[in-house]
Amino acid sequence: MHQGLVCGIMASEDGEEKVIATAQHIVKALGATETMTDDMIHIFSKFDHRFSGMSEGLSRKSAESYASEGLQDALDSVEERIMRWDMATSESARLRFIWFDVPSEASSYLEAVDDLQNMIAKLNLTPDDRKDFACLDRAQNVLQQAMARLEEELRMLLEKHSESVDPDWLYDPISQPSFSSSNNDEKASHTSAEDEGDEEDLPVAQPVTDLNFTIDMLPSEVVADLNRIVKCMVGAGYMAECCHVYVTIRRMFLEESVFRLGFEKQSIEEVQKMEWDVLEVEISKWMQVMKVTVHVFFTSERKLCERVFLDLPSVAETCFVELARGVMVQLLNFAEAVVISRRSPEKLFKILDMYESLRDLLPEINSLFSGEDGFELRSEASTIWMRLAEAARGTFVEFENAIQRDSAKNPVPGGAVHPLTRYVMNYMRFACDYKETLEQVLGDDRCEDPRVFGGVTKCTGSLYPDNRKDSADDLSPWSIQTIWLMELLEGNLDAKSKLYKDPALSHLFLMNNGRYIVHKVKDTEIGSLLGNDWVRKHTAKVRQHHKNYQRTAWSKVLACLKDGGIHVSGTFSSGVCREVLKERFKSFNTLFEEIHKVQSTWTVADDQLQTELRISIAEMVIPAYRSFLGRFQQYLEHGKHPEKYIKYSPEDLETYINELFEGTSGSMSKRKYS
Repeated sequence: MHQGLVCGIMASEDGEEKVIATAQHIVKALGATETMTDDMIHIFSKFDHRFSGMSEGLSRKSAESYASEGLQDALDSVEERIMRWDMATSESARLRFIWFDVPSEASSYLEAVDDLQNMIAKLNLTPDDRKDFACLDRAQNVLQQAMARLEEELRMLLEKHSESVDPDWLYDPISQPSFSSSNNDEKASHTSAEDEGDEEDLPVAQPVTDLNFTIDMLPSEVVADLNRIVKCMVGAGYMAECCHVYVTIRRMFLEESVFRLGFEKQSIEEVQKMEWDVLEVEISKWMQVMKVTVHVFFTSERKLCERVFLDLPSVAETCFVELARGVMVQLLNFAEAVVISRRSPEKLFKILDMYESLRDLLPEINSLFSGEDGFELRSEASTIWMRLAEAARGTFVEFENAIQRDSAKNPVPGGAVHPLTRYVMNYMRFACDYKETLEQVLGDDRCEDPRVFGGVTKCTGSLYPDNRKDSADDLSPWSIQTIWLMELLEGNLDAKSKLYKDPALSHLFLMNNGRYIVHKVKDTEIGSLLGNDWVRKHTAKVRQHHKNYQRTAWSKVLACLKDGGIHVSGTFSSGVCREVLKERFKSFNTLFEEIHKVQSTWTVADDQLQTELRISIAEMVIPAYRSFLGRFQQYLEHGKHPEKYIKYSPEDLETYINELFEGTSGSMSKRKYS
């Protein structure tokens, strides 16, 4: 029957195409399996060779049909699993989070996303003439919804488990900081309540000095979850969205941690307007915050990035640099504000502190920001460090100017040590604590700023003449600077000594200040900078001022105790002119009393120098007076009112000499010599 039907159909030439189509329909209707289809086509081919071409075309279309239907079914399944958590269409999805509320479904959700990505990849590999564009568009839309969901899950995990750093751990050396998520708040509260009764047993907190450790910013299981989400999002081409969420949240907690350490955001203008006492405190805060931020916070954040973005090192670096950039720039801007602020000598030591702090942190900074993304921050940190060195050098210039500008018109009462001398020497003593740093700072610019080293070569030549072969080139930068500052101070003191009308007081002033300088040099690190020759030379200067004082202050007194003019005929054996003798004693008494009155108000604060002065005066005056008295008192003691002329015994003179240089008004009780 079938054979007759086929022969009838083939008899019509015009219905050829219709016959073929009908045959295909029959094959499809009867062919329950691919094998049956092939058998039917084989049977038709025996009747007419034109049926032989049906096999290839029908097989290809059938396979495509089945593949398309299978892909549709798979996509339906994946879409159902993903869209169940679509926040735009599901109220339940909006109220819950997979990793927080139903973590058991997290793996299933990520598997669905992986399956979806594999489907999209296969569809993209299909040639355009056979590609199912409708299915591809649908899959990509579902993937977009999945990425939006994962983005929210990523944000939730970071926000739920991130905490800013509690600064109290900086003052507890026993326990290093640990960070629990908000889930542990209840437990922490319970523990605190139990500990309240044992407050008397708590140890006294001490600052943490070793900052070479890192903190686990997030629990390990959370990091693992984040890593799975990150890999999924980056694999789907959503790296930018993933990084944006991560950086935004971690940066917020990092900035809050820095703020809790006591460092607030301030503009450069605000820092420049601060009074020095306020800025000094802020600089101290800055140094501590800088150390903690670089050594602990940045190191810990870098470690967290590397764990979250495991096997994605370039992404980890980019995220770390971006989240740390704001804090780093803020810290460097503070240093920049200090650098460009008005320079004054009192700022030097804090500037050096900042220089040292940043110098010590630069290796760690360069390591943390070692990649291309961190180049700008590395460069900025290095630039600020060098500018701090410039600021220190400029501050020294200002210190020099302050010494030179100190031109008080009124002399210091009593020839005492001038405040400028104390200020400069104490300043230099403190500066010596930064010796190595100053060698580095000044050495970097030794020949570039003529104001800093303007007269050094000349002054070192004058300080070390004779057989000393050292020159400015043989000395360290800090030694050269110290020598130059001493020269400036000495020149200023020489000018100030000329303000005294009494030459003896002028020499006492130079002696007081010179002795103070030499003692400060010998007792501090300054001595090693200036050298033994400098100390010997300036000790000799002090002795010379001592001699000059004795000569100018006491030469007239000693002249009264000479024999010249007392003898009538000019020889010792001749008679003595009592009137001349009386005038000599009266002149001596008057001059001595005047010296006592005046020089008792003069000041010698150095006890040793004061004693040396009194002894030298006594050794000069008392023997001469005793000898003079022994030779001539007999000519007056038997006359009228000898006490008018011989008013003091040698012992009286010694007593009054020991009252000199007390800095108080002197008074003498007149005693009759007997």
